[in-house]
Amino acid sequence: MKQFRFLFWTACAMTATAAAVAQPLPKVRLQSTFPALTLDRPMWMSEAPDHSGRLFLVEQAGRIRIVRKGGDGATASEFLNIVDRHPFVDNEEGLLSMAFHPGFNTNGLFYIYYNQQNKNEHEFFPRRSVISEMKVSATDPNRADLASERVLLEVPQPFGNHKGGQIGFGPDGYLYIALGDGGKGCDPFNNGQNTATMLAKLLRIDVNTRTVLGSGQVQEKLAYGIPADNPFVGEPYMFGLGARHEIYALGLRNPWRFSWDRQTGELWAGDVGQELWEEVDLIVKGGNYGWCVREGAHHFKPGPPGARYIDPVLEYPHQPQLLEESKFPKHSTGLCIIGGYVYRGRKYPSLQGIYLYADYNLGTIWGLRYQDGKVTDYATLLEQPKNIVSFAEDADGELYVLVFDGHVYSITAGGS
Repeated sequence: MKQFRFLFWTACAMTATAAAVAQPLPKVRLQSTFPALTLDRPMWMSEAPDHSGRLFLVEQAGRIRIVRKGGDGATASEFLNIVDRHPFVDNEEGLLSMAFHPGFNTNGLFYIYYNQQNKNEHEFFPRRSVISEMKVSATDPNRADLASERVLLEVPQPFGNHKGGQIGFGPDGYLYIALGDGGKGCDPFNNGQNTATMLAKLLRIDVNTRTVLGSGQVQEKLAYGIPADNPFVGEPYMFGLGARHEIYALGLRNPWRFSWDRQTGELWAGDVGQELWEEVDLIVKGGNYGWCVREGAHHFKPGPPGARYIDPVLEYPHQPQLLEESKFPKHSTGLCIIGGYVYRGRKYPSLQGIYLYADYNLGTIWGLRYQDGKVTDYATLLEQPKNIVSFAEDADGELYVLVFDGHVYSITAGGS
C-alpha cells in the first residue's frame, strides 16, 4: 500500500511538472524597487551572503552603494569609491562587477573588476583590466577597506570596448572571470581562438591558493591558484607564451553576464555579437564557442578545417530577414544581448525554470525553457523601451533588472 501511495504521488508530481512546462511562457512586468534612489549608470547588484538584507549596487564610474532590501533606497550609503582612479573612460569600461567570497561571513573578503589606463609606453596595450581582492573595514561593516586591496590579476587590453567584466564564484568555490576579445571590431588579433591570451575567454581561478608556473630560473608566481582540472593545465609553460592555464572556456566575443542555475548547476551566458547575431550559451569546461571563426552558429572568419565548436543554445539576429536562417524563426530581433538567470524564486511559480534574458538596445525581455538538451519553448515576455544593462538575483532567487535610467526594477509575473 505504501509503495502504491508513493507511485501515485510521484505520478501526480510528474503530471503537475509536465503541465507547468506545457503552459505558455508568462508575460512579465517591471516594478520600481528603490524609487527614492537614482544611480549613475548602474552595472551590477549583489546581495551580501550574510543574511543582513544588504544589496550592493555597482556604478560604472567607480562607486558601490548599499541599500536595504525592502526599503525605498532613501538611506543608501557609500561602500566603496574608486572614482578618482578613473576606471570609466570608454563607454564599455569602468567598475563593472563585484563578488563576495564564499566565506564572506567570517573573512569579509570581496572582489571587484575594474579598468585602468596604462602609461604611454604601453603602445599596444594602453589599458588593462584589474581583478582585485579587498576586505570590509574592521570598524564599519558598511565600508570597504581600500588599503586592503590585493591585485590578483591584470589583463592587458588593446582597445576600450569588449571588456566582458563580470566576476562570480561558482558552486565549486572558484572565481570565474569573463573577458571580451579586447575590442575594436572583428577581433583583429584573433584572440577568440588564441589560447595564449586570456582575452575572449571565461577564466577560472582559486583565490585561496597560490600557483607557481614554470621551474628553475623561469618562474611566474601567481597571486592566485589554478584549479587542477582546468582544461589547459597540462600544457607546458613555454616561458609564459603557451596556453593560459586559467582558461575555462574560449571563443567568446563579449560575454555580458553569466549565471548558474541554482537547481541544475548549469552555467548560462549571453555573448554579444558582431554585426548579425546575438547568442545564449551553456558554458562547459573546455568548451569552444567559435568566435571569431563563427558568430553565433554562422561562419564569420576562416578557421582550421574540421574544427568543432559548441552551438549556441539560442540565437537571434539583428535583421528580420535573417530569421529564416535561424533555428529560432519566431524569435524577435535585437542588437545587444544581456545574459540573465534561470528563475528559481518562489513568488512567481509560472516563471519557474525559465531562463530570462534581454536586449540592451531595444529593452525587450525574452524567456526560454530548456529541457533534455534543447530549447522546448521561447517567447517575448516584455517589450519596453528602457536600456537594460544587467539582470540581478537576490538571495531568495528573485530577479531584477538594472536600467540606464538610474533605477532598479524587480521582475514580476504578469497578472500575479
